[in-house]
Amino acid sequence: MARICSICEKRPRVGNLVSHANNRTKRWLYPNVHTMRFTLTNDPKGNVYRAAVCTKCVKAKKVQKVF
Repeated sequence: MARICSICEKRPRVGNLVSHANNRTKRWLYPNVHTMRFTLTNDPKGNVYRAAVCTKCVKAKKVQKVF
């Protein structure tokens, strides 16, 4: 599964892991993405989708979780 949010297109980024001695090595920063069933909040039909969504989109009420 690609770690990309289907709503906001958030994807992994590259950063640096900095040690106490200020040595820098490359590392990946992954978004908090979960696969879930949801409906879009502004969709009048209420279609149910299944995709990977980041937790910031869930908190911002861009999607409504379906159980």
